[in-house]
Order: sequence, then structure tokens, then C-alpha cells
Amino acid sequence: MNAPSKTWWFRPDGWLWLPALLLAAVGIAFIYSAASVHGLGDITHWYQHPFVRQIAALLLGLVVAVALCAFDYHVIARWSMVCYWLSLLLLLIVFLYEPRFGARRWISVGGLALQPSEFAKIATICSLAHFLSRPSDELRAPHLLLRTLIMIALPMGLVLLEPDLGSSIVFIPVGLAMMFLAGIPRSYLIRLLLAASAMVLLVLLDALFYPRLIPVFQLEDYQTNRIRVYLGMPFASADATPNEKRRADLEERKFTYNVDQALISVGSGGWSGKGWCEGTQNALGYLPKKVAHNDFIFSVIAEEWGFLGSIAVVVLHGVILVRGLFIASQARDGLGRVLAIGLVTLWFTHVFINIGVNIRLLPVTGLPLPLLSAGGSSAISFLMALGLLQNIKQYQRNY
Repeated sequence: MNAPSKTWWFRPDGWLWLPALLLAAVGIAFIYSAASVHGLGDITHWYQHPFVRQIAALLLGLVVAVALCAFDYHVIARWSMVCYWLSLLLLLIVFLYEPRFGARRWISVGGLALQPSEFAKIATICSLAHFLSRPSDELRAPHLLLRTLIMIALPMGLVLLEPDLGSSIVFIPVGLAMMFLAGIPRSYLIRLLLAASAMVLLVLLDALFYPRLIPVFQLEDYQTNRIRVYLGMPFASADATPNEKRRADLEERKFTYNVDQALISVGSGGWSGKGWCEGTQNALGYLPKKVAHNDFIFSVIAEEWGFLGSIAVVVLHGVILVRGLFIASQARDGLGRVLAIGLVTLWFTHVFINIGVNIRLLPVTGLPLPLLSAGGSSAISFLMALGLLQNIKQYQRNY
């Protein structure tokens, strides 16, 4: 392995960084649009603006991304297990804090809030890539599959306990994609998929039809209600009294409200939108201010920039994903390929789930849209992912 020369300099890949910077700029603009109409843009507290915090996080993320490229990704991989265990420690520390919005997901330091689950995704991907980069005959050993599953299950389980179902789900496609590309036997993966499918079916049966079927794992009530909304299941039982039906209808409207308003926002934008900062769904408060600038930022973009703006956002993400796949295909060793495919899968999963929720193709779950949704931890972690992809491309000729 060749160490970086003394004349090293960051050589950005235009196909990777240009769409990323455009997405970041769009994100800043629409975070401002989504937040300022609710009085969050008070000039006397400019440093508290969500878009100002986003700019600061993006600048910090860029510094971290460039710093990651100063070392060959093999050097980073050797330290990945340290980062992995540190991320698990941070995931445990969140349980020492009081719940915010019904969950323990943040570590508060002064006026800043750190979300360890976002960094745990990157740490897990790096450590998995390092662990799976071994001869193919070793990958056939059943005990290696078990150790791989444990490495995935530990952060996934801790994130699920926060609770954060959306972020915990992300570990599944990422882990499967990395195991498949690394060379884990397909027979093992097929059995794993069948077992996972059976588990999901049991959880759904437990949540919707047979409560306490699985006493060791129970979905939260709000998670069950989101699934009911998605499947179009009534909240009231068939033999409910009129009063019970009225209460159930009110509860159902509470859980359908956000996604209904998001869908209206997307549809009302038409072809070219209503104009930046002119979205009525957001301005009139139909899109709740707590989620408009993060989980439902795509709805704000669709209303104000219309179908054309929405497609532009999807295309920019698509360029990054295709470029990431190209970098994976050109990597000179298994470590680079598996690491790149893990990062690409992480990015795709976030984009697919977030946009799917906004257009009601998927049940509501809180996952940020990369570089667009407000959230410092998310912004930094996705720029770290880009930095690692840049690293793989930059050092691929050293072998």
C-alpha cells in the first residue's frame, strides 16, 4: 500500500461533488423557506435559524470529508473498529438523557444536539467492509456470518430502542448489499431473507391482529398506528360504540394528517411550483413546522418548485448514486468495492424511504433526505460518506 505523498491535495470528483453541492444549496434555500414562515427567522436570534445551523454543519462536514481523503482508506479501515465501538458507546449514552419528542436520540452539548445514530451508520459500514474483506473461502464459514450479523444487530438494536424504527431499518439493506458483494454464499443470504421476512410478518401480526404474540418485541403504539394508516385499516373495531368510533376517527386523523398534507403539497405544486417561499401549505401551517424543514422537505420543494424541481432533486441524487456505483466498480480491491457499495446503499435507502413517505408510497418514518433535510448530524455524516467515496476513487491507482 502506498502512503499519500507530501504533495497530496484534495482532488474532487466533479460528478460526485457538483451534484452534492447543488443539493446542499437547494437544502439551505428550502430549509429557510420552510422555517422562516413560522417565525423561526427572527433576526435577533439569527444563529438559531435552522438554515444557519445547516450551513455551519455543511461547512464542518466538508472539512471532515476533505480530512478523510488525507489518508488511504485502508488506514481508515484499520481504525474502523475503534470508531464502531465508540459509536455504540454514544448510542448507549443517549439513554442517559431525558426523552425529546418521545424518544432518546440526541446527546445535548451546550446548545448543540448530536444524533449518534447517523454516525453509527458510517462507522458500521466501515467496520463491516474491513471485516468482510477476506478470502472467499473464509466467507463460507457459518461462524463468520454470525459475527457479521452481530456487528449489524448491535447498533441496529440500540437505535431501535431509542426508539427510531426508520434509522434501524437502514442497517438491513446496507448489511445485505455488503454481504452479497463481499461474497457471502447466496444460500446463507436467501435463508437470512426468509427468516427476516418471517420475523417482519410476525411483528405485523402482533401489532395489528394478535397483541403480545411476540412478548420480547413490541412496536410502539404510534408505530402500529402508522402501519394502520398505510394499510388503510380502520382504527375502530367492528363492534365499537358510536363514542368509541368518534374517538378512533379523531386518532386516525391525527396520524394521517402529516402525510395527507405532504401529499397535497406535492400535488399542488403543478409543473413549475408556486415559487420559492410562496408555498401555501407550509406558510399556512398545514405542514407542521416541526417536520416541514426536515422529514417533509421534499414536499416543500415539490410545492414551491413543482414537478420539474422535484425531478431535478431526484436526478441530482441519481448522479451521485450512479457515480458511487462507478467508483465501486473501479475499486482495485474488495475493501474499496464493499465500502463503496455500503455507502451507496445507505444513500439510496434514505432517498427512497424519504421520498416514498412524502408521496405516500411507504408508511411514515423519520429519515432525512441527504443534504436537503435540516439536521447537522445527518449533513455531516452524508458528507463523510462522500469523502469516503472520494477517498476510494483517489487512492484506487495506488495498487
